[in-house]
Amino acid sequence: MYEQISSNIRRSYVLLAFFVILVVAIGYVFSVALNEPITVLIAIAVALFTTIGSYYHSDKIVLASTGAKPADRERFAHYVNSVEGLALAAGIPCPRPYVIDDPALNAFATGRDPEHAVICVTTGLLEKLNRVELEGVIGHEMSHIKNYDIRLMTLVAVLVGSVALMANWFWWRARWGMGGRSRSRSGGQVQAIAFAIGLVLAILAPVATAAVQAMISRQREFLADSNSALLTRYPEGLASALEKISGDSNKLARTTKATSHLFISSPTKRDAVSRKAGLLDTHPPIEERIRRLREM
Repeated sequence: MYEQISSNIRRSYVLLAFFVILVVAIGYVFSVALNEPITVLIAIAVALFTTIGSYYHSDKIVLASTGAKPADRERFAHYVNSVEGLALAAGIPCPRPYVIDDPALNAFATGRDPEHAVICVTTGLLEKLNRVELEGVIGHEMSHIKNYDIRLMTLVAVLVGSVALMANWFWWRARWGMGGRSRSRSGGQVQAIAFAIGLVLAILAPVATAAVQAMISRQREFLADSNSALLTRYPEGLASALEKISGDSNKLARTTKATSHLFISSPTKRDAVSRKAGLLDTHPPIEERIRRLREM
């Protein structure tokens, strides 16, 4: 269990370091190609500005888009008590428990930090999971909160947004001229080579960075699974819950592509039927997650 947790943490941060280097390299090529170093700074600034709003209001945005309501303590007593108990065990402030009235089996956590966190589950999940299975799911979501995964994925989103903006800027400048020309002959040759590389990157870079973003997300899902097993001291609870989730034919009625990565299982159910993760899948295959849990 501890070995899996350490491995997932290492992989996450190796991917993040690679991602930062990749974005810097892409920005450098674009700035040399256009002879406009300020382009990189502008793209990062715009990406930060557009992302920071969603970061500070992520809980309100997701709760409104899914139709979630605060959990009634009397009606959902066990759920509320489980959230409070596991928050105490995790050593973090108790997240606000919410419920989505939907027969699909799913759950998510959001919030910029443990002090502003929310855990939300569907009524279908509460009806069909037993006590230890529900605690396994809550433990998974609690781990996302404790690990600051929303903050990490927001940083990744800024990097992805920066690349998309730089690629769009490059295409716009390429259409109306190559930007400032280098005065020296050797500088002009370097700029021409960088421009040719930039054309390729403008096509491939947004897809490549989105793929790395998905890889980081998958590693954080594995990490949350491992942390849930550590928190509840019972890996089988979450493994059994994931089996029920994967066998559920209901699809969440209200969800968007922008919020699907937050859920314990992708609302599209692709991760429940795939044996291998696709390039842009934000969740690992459930079969692989179950296997790892049962090997702990």
